[in-house]
Amino acid sequence: MGCRAGVVGRRRVSVRAAPPRQLVPFAPRRNLLIARLRLSIVVAALAALVWPTLSSPQTRVAPDAVVAVLGIATEIVPIERALADAVTRTIGGIVFTEGRLSGRRVVAGRSGIGKVNTAIAATMVIEHFTPAALFFSGTAGALDPALGPGDVIIASAIAQHDVGLMTPSGLTRRPTRSYLPGGANPLFFPAADELLEAARRVATRVALKPLQAHRAPVVREATIVTGDVFVADTHRRDELRALGAAAVEMEGGAMAQVCWHYKVPCLVVRSITDSADGSASDRYQQFLAGASENAAMLVTAAIVELGAAR
Repeated sequence: MGCRAGVVGRRRVSVRAAPPRQLVPFAPRRNLLIARLRLSIVVAALAALVWPTLSSPQTRVAPDAVVAVLGIATEIVPIERALADAVTRTIGGIVFTEGRLSGRRVVAGRSGIGKVNTAIAATMVIEHFTPAALFFSGTAGALDPALGPGDVIIASAIAQHDVGLMTPSGLTRRPTRSYLPGGANPLFFPAADELLEAARRVATRVALKPLQAHRAPVVREATIVTGDVFVADTHRRDELRALGAAAVEMEGGAMAQVCWHYKVPCLVVRSITDSADGSASDRYQQFLAGASENAAMLVTAAIVELGAAR
């Protein structure tokens, strides 16, 4: 080590130079990051394997119980029109229409676009109307190339595709967090059995509206993914399809998380408008009205079926 001479007052002193800084090897830190990344991948993979064993809230929907339906403004209109003796009111800026469907009290709420708006609407409809079940009726982009405009997807499970850990290698998806004691959320929220069964029973009976001359619409049961982006890119579409999902939308996963928190049975029903590719925006506008009608047709039939199945 070297030293440095100096003068303090009239006395000569020597000040030793600081020892060279010891560099901490980068490898241990890098290895730790890699280990954490691998752990997150394992956690996400295990969650994806475990979700089919998890049950959504299972409470019987009594004939006199309230059922609620959410949808963005343009998609919920067919539900609103189907209600008899309808009364509309606004709570916290959200429009709710309350009426009767085959004798059952039904509340239709305009959720707004995206996950946050939907979470707000779902919370408000649960807190103000205490529904025994909650549906989401609307449209989606197809991830599966076999699907076309007007086809209806009954979501057997739904996940939020934009939640997770972002690294240079991409997004590692993780379940949403629950801060309730012991309240872990699944990566994929499963549909409520009773609502799913009702939708299955009416699937073969509803007369869906053909949106293209060369094909009749079909009803399929499949996984849907939700995110706060309108997907109009083939690369992104194919990436989401690799998750095992058939369709993508922007609201259903948020409603499912709120319902999981409140233990309210729920089901998401979507009708296809586009193929989530470069033409998605134009085709969404082209098929929005017809697809909204098809989704609403199945939802209203399923609600009626809940009462008839007693």
